[in-house]
Amino acid sequence: MAVGLPTLDGESERKTHGERNEGETEWEEPPTNQKNVSLPGNLRRHAADLGDGESSPAVFVGCHHANELSVEGEGGSLRWPNGALFLDNENKGFQGLQTEATGRWVVASCGWARWGVLLNVNAAQESNVDDDHDVELHTYDDLQVVVDNGLMQVNLSRPAGDVVGITYGGIDNLLENHNRWENRGYWDVVWKQPGELKLCNRLAATNFTIITETEDQVELSFTKTWDASNNSLHGKTNIPLNVDRRYIFRRGISGYYSYAIFERPKGWPALFLGQIRAVYKLEQDNFHYMAISDKKRRIMPTPLDRKRGQPLAYPEAVLLSNTTSNPELRGEVDDKYQYSMEDKDIRVHGWMSVAPPVGFWIITPSNEFRTAGPIKQDLTGHVGPTLLSMFMSTHYTGRDLHMRFEDGEPWQKVFGPIFVYLNSGSTKTRKRLWGEAKQQMLSEVNSWPYNFTKSEDFPSADQRGTVVGQLQVDDQYITDEKLMRAKSAYVGLAAPGGVGSWQTESKGYQFWTQADDEGRFVIKNVRAGDYNLYAWVPGVIGDYKNDMQITIKPGSKVELGVVVYRPPRNGPTLWEIGIPDRTAAEFFIPDPKPTLTNRLFNHTEKYRQYGLWDRYADLYQDDQDLIYTVNISNYSKDWFYAHVTRKLNNQTYEGTTWQIKFELENATNDGNYTLQLALASAHFAEIQVRFNDPSLQRAHFSTGLIGRDNAIARHGIHGLYRLYNIEVPSNLLQEGTNRIYLTQSRRRSPFIGVMYDYLRLEGPPHDHACLNA
Repeated sequence: MAVGLPTLDGESERKTHGERNEGETEWEEPPTNQKNVSLPGNLRRHAADLGDGESSPAVFVGCHHANELSVEGEGGSLRWPNGALFLDNENKGFQGLQTEATGRWVVASCGWARWGVLLNVNAAQESNVDDDHDVELHTYDDLQVVVDNGLMQVNLSRPAGDVVGITYGGIDNLLENHNRWENRGYWDVVWKQPGELKLCNRLAATNFTIITETEDQVELSFTKTWDASNNSLHGKTNIPLNVDRRYIFRRGISGYYSYAIFERPKGWPALFLGQIRAVYKLEQDNFHYMAISDKKRRIMPTPLDRKRGQPLAYPEAVLLSNTTSNPELRGEVDDKYQYSMEDKDIRVHGWMSVAPPVGFWIITPSNEFRTAGPIKQDLTGHVGPTLLSMFMSTHYTGRDLHMRFEDGEPWQKVFGPIFVYLNSGSTKTRKRLWGEAKQQMLSEVNSWPYNFTKSEDFPSADQRGTVVGQLQVDDQYITDEKLMRAKSAYVGLAAPGGVGSWQTESKGYQFWTQADDEGRFVIKNVRAGDYNLYAWVPGVIGDYKNDMQITIKPGSKVELGVVVYRPPRNGPTLWEIGIPDRTAAEFFIPDPKPTLTNRLFNHTEKYRQYGLWDRYADLYQDDQDLIYTVNISNYSKDWFYAHVTRKLNNQTYEGTTWQIKFELENATNDGNYTLQLALASAHFAEIQVRFNDPSLQRAHFSTGLIGRDNAIARHGIHGLYRLYNIEVPSNLLQEGTNRIYLTQSRRRSPFIGVMYDYLRLEGPPHDHACLNA
């Protein structure tokens, strides 16, 4: 069936009725005294909104007069009398029902009581589809192409290549049918040319090609090409980029695969890319529940809820009002950045409908085409309902991650494939839909790299290589053993560059794994090319880079043996604050203001709460900044998670100075001390370091202006990692009490500041052989 243009049919105020989910959801089973009933689709939708969310949803029926509804036994059919009323959870919105239901019901009667009968609705029947259905391709007209594999039907605009309709699980279109075609399922990029403002381009294709059409598989191509001859006319809006978007549909597969080949031939003009993503805007009447992890899943507000809410410090954050459609959400903060995650954890995420029970998921089986390594944070989904696949962005990094192409610079990269997975069932709870999605994710990961793509630019497994080795750490100030095992180290291959350059590398592919307890690692399915080996070890500061360039050839296996990381170290540890894990999660994270909470994060990832930056001024008032006393203070209670500005009464901000107070015994002038200062995040900040004299006009050390990752405002617990090895001349310290003053001197906004990862003061270096004698 072809999907038509957006219509106003059935348009109404969209509601999300009350469903409880606070913190970790407790998944309830259906009451045992309920029976199954099959209802028409329009009634199923209303019934779903009243359900408990986990069992098949319930219908509440009321009666005007005694005995107007009276049923004995089971089976047969029932016509609701004119007096039967549809009733919502708050006794509002009565609606007469005149429709026929068949199936099973409990013995019921209706007296003067308002509640008449509670029926368990079988909201969606198992699809009567043939899993062995051929994959069929239809071109009804010049405007769209339709693919039907018996499980689903997908409509794509022609030649633009946007997904405009998905028929599945009893829903005519899983995408928002009121949106224009180009605003349902699409890819877009944020880009600019030197000296111009940034633009967004939807990558509308101009050519449609059938790559493969068999009974088992259809692969379609939608290409957009840049015409240099038109650049003078359309230069400000015509992005110099060729894009080939592909869609793959397979027999018996409930979903489809999507990928894109981006290309710049040699000689094309300069270009900056800031974001590449795929976007799905789902049907608002059905999809109310979002799941991005086991602990982060919930009923979401509606767009109307946000519109009625109170804007907060930036447009993405809104305080929901008392008129929100779901009473459970009243007074909560909604902000899309609260649902960000690290790329390594964004494997499957999506939205669910209750009636009928349908899940719409994006599965990312590999991170090779993403950027900036495994702990780069990015968006997942937000109110809309909107589902995102972020291939590249500057979120939590800033413009350091821009793809910058010079005049004439060639480039090609394949983004994807990702898998758009659909699941459904007549009695499936959200828990089951989510569980199935996770199982499907594991299946897709195990199938990577796919062997059914038809582009030569996506290499199969036998065209890739493997790297194996063992990483060990040489830091004899930590252990007497010669080498320490790099337990759970993150080890990866990325484009050749400097130490830690993988954090801001975006043009190439990256391949990461996590070592075992012995530091052994295997990096599989590596594309042919030249790489450096990079690593970092939880519990150890700094970054490892192997100086040898590694060349991967098709089918090759590179055995590195034992590689040794020697982390920055000049002397023995005198004291330390925090854990070197590249985040500020171990430090004190305050409770949000009671009026600015998101209850989902009361029990997990507390740092996702809104407005925590303002809590510093509440805790440290009247210019009394944080003072941390070594061996007395506890960093989990006494070290604020972010070194931020202080808000003043005149709505301006001032810089803040933290102190570290410590005792030094046996102070020596024989050699210098070292302060290892590791930052988890920085945003338009400057840290000045002074020793024992806060009045010095010129600091002993300054980072200078650093960072644009905006992790404080966007509820991240880290951004880009930075490490400073600060030499401390011995004459700056003294026997007995010493103080280190850390001043964050920039003060333009509440979001300026840093998050510390770890601080360590090292004594002067010693002959380690003597230490162990």
